[in-house]
Amino acid sequence: MRFFLALCTLFLLIGCYESERNCADFKTGTFEFEALSGTEVFKTTIVRNDSIEIDYFQGKKDSSSIHWINDCEYVLKKINPKNQAEKKAIHIKILTTDKDSYTFEFSEVGKTKKSRATAKKSI
Repeated sequence: MRFFLALCTLFLLIGCYESERNCADFKTGTFEFEALSGTEVFKTTIVRNDSIEIDYFQGKKDSSSIHWINDCEYVLKKINPKNQAEKKAIHIKILTTDKDSYTFEFSEVGKTKKSRATAKKSI
């Protein structure tokens, strides 16, 4: 019986734990994140203000408009899409924050498959 009570208490404590999210600290600024594609690691730099995000990837610059849903979620839409794939909006949700980084998930709007990444704030 003691074991059962201890196990229930443990699950209760774990279930109530919520990761820290100070999303407002990451609404603006310069950020870097790396993504793995196959065996290659690709680095992206993002410069974001309240309404525009500029991505720098492999020497190319791309701009997107930002629609904030709340402090931790926003939707990106390319300003000048070059094809049908780039016309699709991307939903981003900040899951956890740390002193100088945040973990987020992203997906095309309306899709269920989500990917995760961590971005670090540049100083």
